[in-house]
Amino acid sequence: MPKPSHILVIRLSAMGDVAMTVPVLQVFAKMYPEVKLTVVSKKHFKPFFKSIPTVDFIEADVYGDHKGFGLLKLANEAKSKGIDAVADLHNVIRSKIISNYLRVRGLQTATIDKGREEKRQLTASENKKFAQLKTTHQRYADVFEKLGFPLKLSNHTFPERQPLNKRLHSLIGQHTKKAIGIAPFAAHDSKMYPLELIKKVISEIHKTEKFKIFLFGGGKEEEETLKDIASNFENVENVAGQLTFEEELALISNLDGMLSMDSGNGHLAAMFGIPVITLWGVTHPFAGFVPFNQPMANQLTADREQYPLIPTSVYGNKFPEGYNNAIQSIKPEKVVNAVLKTF
Repeated sequence: MPKPSHILVIRLSAMGDVAMTVPVLQVFAKMYPEVKLTVVSKKHFKPFFKSIPTVDFIEADVYGDHKGFGLLKLANEAKSKGIDAVADLHNVIRSKIISNYLRVRGLQTATIDKGREEKRQLTASENKKFAQLKTTHQRYADVFEKLGFPLKLSNHTFPERQPLNKRLHSLIGQHTKKAIGIAPFAAHDSKMYPLELIKKVISEIHKTEKFKIFLFGGGKEEEETLKDIASNFENVENVAGQLTFEEELALISNLDGMLSMDSGNGHLAAMFGIPVITLWGVTHPFAGFVPFNQPMANQLTADREQYPLIPTSVYGNKFPEGYNNAIQSIKPEKVVNAVLKTF
């Protein structure tokens, strides 16, 4: 079977998972520049891929045009672009429908092994196997190896910082401080450092007078909360709701560091090679979701002596009674010290 020359790459959601494909595709484009890639994902994520010259993009509207049988329309659109192979980096019902439909039509396909059984053992309350699992980035790379394209993720080079437009220049202002981002929110409360503690962290960092701090979030409630926090500090800016997504990415690419929960913003910063400190509650770095190329020293985890069942789930949506506040066992002083040491 001849090697594919045009691969459809499927990863439909969520933001952090899609962002984690970017370093892998950058390595692929560097090692195999003669092979074209077409990514199918949510329209919102298209800016992730603009720095990769061999990548095209198809917008997936899985709640509209591509709902239900509309997925076959999406598959046919991809086939009309000349794809001859499929890399399913998602392995859910929607991606399987697309992948299987194209396989029946003669295309070579490969699907991610998410390591579900290993993750079940890692998060088990009994007979837990507490061990580092393969990273999600490596699991993505393995899919391309199945198609005949082995990848060395160590070959990665980060993209240039993105240019700042007038609005971003105005927002950043004239200062000689280091610019850092703080993203205090997460999909689940069990993954989120309490706001009172994050305020303490911001206050202590602000006192050093070494940093300009930008607060990241999304949605009206988060915007209002961050606006209120920022109003208390001279060198803290809320950017939630103030920028387009492309402007937000440009700003992130120019930061000196990012403090994030186990959530999407950490992965966005890692895409650009920005140092990221991640706070982990009931989830844990061993599940394989550490932002790309970030050292374990930057992963601040809840106290497992106090909460021995951590990680209780891969996504932070399941935990036993009394574990919802496990992330509070990470002391604010530890977070501040990590920021001062790393950034």
